[in-house]
Parts: sequence; C-alpha cells; structure tokens
Amino acid sequence: MSRVPTLPEEPSQERVARRRISPLRALRYRDFRLLWISLIVSSVGTWLQIVSQSLLVLKITHNSPIALGIVSLAQAASFFIFAFIGGSIADQSDKRRFLLITQSLSMLLAFILGIITITGIVQVWMIVLLAFCSGTVLSFDQPARSSLVPTLVPREDLMNAISLQSIVFNGSAFVGPTLAGVMIVVFSNARNGNSLFPYAGNFFLNGISFLGVLVVLYLLRIPQDAAEQSTARRGPLLASIRASLGTVRRDEALPWVLSGYGALLFFGPSNTLILPIFGTQILHLNAAQLGLLFSAAGLGTILGALVVASLGDFKYKGLLLLCSLLVWTSSLLIFALSHFFGISLLALLLFGISQNGVGATTITLLQTRVPPQMRGRVMSLNTLMIMGIRPLGDFPASGLIALIGGPLTVLLCAAIVGLYSLYLLLARPVLRTL
Repeated sequence: MSRVPTLPEEPSQERVARRRISPLRALRYRDFRLLWISLIVSSVGTWLQIVSQSLLVLKITHNSPIALGIVSLAQAASFFIFAFIGGSIADQSDKRRFLLITQSLSMLLAFILGIITITGIVQVWMIVLLAFCSGTVLSFDQPARSSLVPTLVPREDLMNAISLQSIVFNGSAFVGPTLAGVMIVVFSNARNGNSLFPYAGNFFLNGISFLGVLVVLYLLRIPQDAAEQSTARRGPLLASIRASLGTVRRDEALPWVLSGYGALLFFGPSNTLILPIFGTQILHLNAAQLGLLFSAAGLGTILGALVVASLGDFKYKGLLLLCSLLVWTSSLLIFALSHFFGISLLALLLFGISQNGVGATTITLLQTRVPPQMRGRVMSLNTLMIMGIRPLGDFPASGLIALIGGPLTVLLCAAIVGLYSLYLLLARPVLRTL
C-alpha cells in the first residue's frame, strides 16, 4: 500500500529562515510527526519495563547482581548475533510492513512477561530468554526504523529529524525511570496480596504503549520510489551483508567516524556504572542528590539533541563530531577530578550534550553517505555499537574500578578516547571537510 506523501511547499527564502531558527522543523512533515509522537509513548513504556524488569530480577533472586548481569548479557548477545542479519533483511523488505511485524512481536513479548509475572510462575531463566528474544527483535526493528526516517523528511532536514529521534530516546530515559517508580507505588496499593503485581502492571503498560506505533505505521504514506527500493531483490543474505560492510569500508570517512563513536561507547563507562560509585564514595551524596547526577546527564543529552537539531543541514559535520568528542573527553576528565557537587553536575551536563553530538552526527553521516537501499544494513552497525559494544565495555571497566578505583578508571578511559580523538583531528583531514 504505497501512497505519495504531501510535503508542505514553501518559498526557498522562507524555508531557509525556518531551517535556521526552528529546532523542531522536521515535525512539519505529517508522517514523521506522527511517528515521532507515537515513539515517545512507546519509549516511555520501554523504560517502564527496563526498570521494573531489573527490580523484578533482584526481588526473585534476593538481590543478586550476577543475575542482572546475565540478563543484560543475554540481550547484548542477541545484538551481536542478529544485528547484521536484521539490517540486511530490513533493506530487502517494505520497511513499514516490516516494522508492523517487529513492533507487534515486541508488544507480544511485553505481554508474555506481564502474564508470567502476574501469575507468579516467573523465573530468572524465563526473563533471560525473553531478554534475548527482545534483543533479537530489536536487532531487526532498529535498523528498519532508522532507515525509514530518510523517506519521511527531505535530506536538508534529515539531521534535524535524527536529532529529534534522539530526544525521544534521551527524554524517555529522563522521564521513564521516575514514572516507573511512581507506577510501582500506584500498583502496589492495588496489588491485592500479589507481591509481583506492581511489576506486571508496568509490563502490561509497556505492551499497550506499542498500539500507538502500530496505528501510526499503518497510516504512514511512504513515497513510491522508497517502497520500490525496499522490495527490490538484493541477492543472498551473506553477500548482502558483505556488500554493506564493503560500502562502509570503501568510504573515505565512515570507518573513522564509526571508530571514534565506537571508542566513546566502549571506553566510556555508562552512567549506571560510574555515577553510583562516585556519588557514594567520592561526593558522599544522599539518594536525592545522586538522582540529580543522573538527571544532569539526561538533561544534557536532551539539550545536545536540541542544539544539533537547530543546526539543520550543518556543513561541517566532521568538525562537529571531532569537537563533540573532545568536549566529551574534557567533561569526563573534569568529572573524574571533581570533589564538588556543583562542578560534577556541570561536567555531566556537558558530558550529555557532547555525547549526543557524537551520536547524532554519526547517524546522519551514515544515513547520507550510503545508497538508500543499504541504509538498513549500515544502520545495523549503529545498533550493534549502542546495544552490544557499550555493555561489553562496562565489563572490563567494572573490573578496573575494583582494582584501581573509580576516579583513576574514568581518567584512563577519558584519556584513551581523548588521544584517539586528537589522532582523528590531526591525522585524518578528511573528517575536517565532511
């Protein structure tokens, strides 16, 4: 079912003026606007499940951190196994119909988790299995979703649209955990003797949140040429994956862009790993102040997304990437050395802003420097890095923290990324001209 979307016609001068002043200009396009709004609801629902699932695992295992690690590892493993396959199949499919399938499966998995929880039969191995299945579905869903966006907005507004997409993820990460806690309290008051009812309630809410996305996907109007590119034959699966990797390898800039982003994700310890350690051992904060640390980093990512969104089709994307990497390194160094709460908050705010600058610029360059028919496969690289490399990097970082402490570990990680960023800036001039 292919329909031609109607994009607003504006005088060129007016379009240029609006592009400069409006960080929300991609929302002018009806299909992207509908998808964006529906994903806000779905992403908040996802965070309801993430937080509740972690608390459920701790409850049924009597606070075992190893069980939590196994659940996270199961989901990360699924991305390593299926990310490239998911991107390749997404490129060979009608993306709208493909997303209808993956979103339906995600909804089904949420309801299954809710059912086994509320009935009291849930066990850790079931949660591990469902986490692996959820990661597998996301391995197919995220490349298709990312490669769908360029068909909904014109090229000059693509970076704006990608930044607005990152606001969905980061904004839900800012709001979702708090809402999850509130809903657990609400459901606890109505649990009727079932101690697992509060967690199941959030799982069911997550399942319901997918309904809006499914309705919007059905209503999307995909351009005829994009639909034809999606359904064209691409050849055998392995050959298709090799072709996409070859496309990235032959590009003069993309291998270095991805290596810089990969260094940040692998060597940059996640907030959930370092903030509790610094908050309790270095800054000696109470629970409310520790929450402010998380909020500062989350607010930074939202502000970073708005800044990048306001730039539009920014000419010097490579310099933006490199500057963001260097600001990220500097802010992490300041945080590692800080013993003052206010300075730590400011450092985390800059940390979030710069990290979003790196991520949004990387995705934009991936989307614009490869042929449209390969976007899904190439975007699977981004999925693999975020969902696979980041959790993988936390394992050696946690061991290093145990050996030399949190501050020295963070200083070392920041130094590695900073030195590599300087190498990219000085030795790879192609990045300065992107």
